[in-house]
Amino acid sequence: MPQLSCLSPLGDITISEEGGAIVALDWGRGRDQHRNALLAQAVTQLQDYLDGQRTAFDLPLAPSGTAFQRRVWAALVAIPHGETRGYGDLARLLGSSARAVGQASGANPIPIFIPCHRVLGANGALGGYSAGDGPVTKRLLLDLERRASAGREPGMRQPPLQGTLLP
Repeated sequence: MPQLSCLSPLGDITISEEGGAIVALDWGRGRDQHRNALLAQAVTQLQDYLDGQRTAFDLPLAPSGTAFQRRVWAALVAIPHGETRGYGDLARLLGSSARAVGQASGANPIPIFIPCHRVLGANGALGGYSAGDGPVTKRLLLDLERRASAGREPGMRQPPLQGTLLP
């Protein structure tokens, strides 16, 4: 599977591609590096996001998971940059439980591109995060988005979706 690593403020990150779509984002440096157009574009978009210059991704995403997980991930992609939702809010939207939404969120193979960091626990509690350094990384991503959102001009259109989940 082609993969490309990059150094970021969060440490080394490796992005993997298969069949013309992004399938994974992992912390750490990948063993086999393969630069292709899609991976180069994904790295550029990720770096722009981490620099506060990008609020949405334009990448084909094909996470491997159950039908329910894919529904949860689609709901995560719909959360606008700089905003958060509660696990309970998503559970009500999906007709499920907050625990099931949390488990699906924790199984997200493409964090950041599928923004599971935008989901909070009851009463706004940070909750867990299965990527990077866990809740520390989640807090850094939320703070980054808040700073970037604060710098946008009033009335600037916010893209509603982040990435494109493929069937």
